[in-house]
Amino acid sequence: MSTQKAGRRFAPTVFGTVLMLIGVALFVRLGLWQLHRADEKQALLDQYAAGQQSTVELTAANRDSLQRYQQVRASGHYDPGRQILLDNMPSQHGQPGYRVVTPFQLTSGDWLLVDRGWIPMGRTRMDLPEVPVGGQTRGIVGRLDELPRAGVHLDAPDNPAANWPRVMNFPQQPTLEQALGHSLLKGLLLLDPKQPDGYERVWEAHFSFGPERHIGYAVQWFALAVAAVVIYLILGFKRSRRPATPSDAS
Repeated sequence: MSTQKAGRRFAPTVFGTVLMLIGVALFVRLGLWQLHRADEKQALLDQYAAGQQSTVELTAANRDSLQRYQQVRASGHYDPGRQILLDNMPSQHGQPGYRVVTPFQLTSGDWLLVDRGWIPMGRTRMDLPEVPVGGQTRGIVGRLDELPRAGVHLDAPDNPAANWPRVMNFPQQPTLEQALGHSLLKGLLLLDPKQPDGYERVWEAHFSFGPERHIGYAVQWFALAVAAVVIYLILGFKRSRRPATPSDAS
């Protein structure tokens, strides 16, 4: 492929053309992926805000139809004798500690996990914090959420002989059901900060950074795609050789 213009001709190499096409395709694909991630996170933020607009009575019948972060109320009682300390859960300011998860039996008989908030570690790993709560019937309010997950799966088999409260590292629902000895409604309820019997509770949509950064990354990838085309064009134009004349040969 060759095009003549203003004393220069456009004659890129095949290798350069293939390299440019691959680079542009890759950069555009990465940019579109970042825009998709931005849309996903914006949807989570919108969902989190929408959950505040109404409070729904939680039942086993409607649990699966309710969106993440929906604010709900539930009636029943805590099980103070079998509580879980979620390990590797820093506070809002990065201090090491646990999140206190307490089983809550609804008046219907179904079981739900309630995250009562963050509590600091003791002086040693063996010095577990006390997390008392009454077992009387009550109503509670909070937001529905998913169980926290680690970047790498760390869910280990439960030790039936372990004492309560039991320290667990990113357990998922089957492990929790095995430990507690009964089925659970999916996910957990983040106890509202205004509710009693809780600890530090600063709930927010769970991701390390917002959609704006994804959009910024997308712009960078698209800019690289444009830069690849520009470099390809610059390198593809070559100065035309002047035809030889009789005076040149004398």
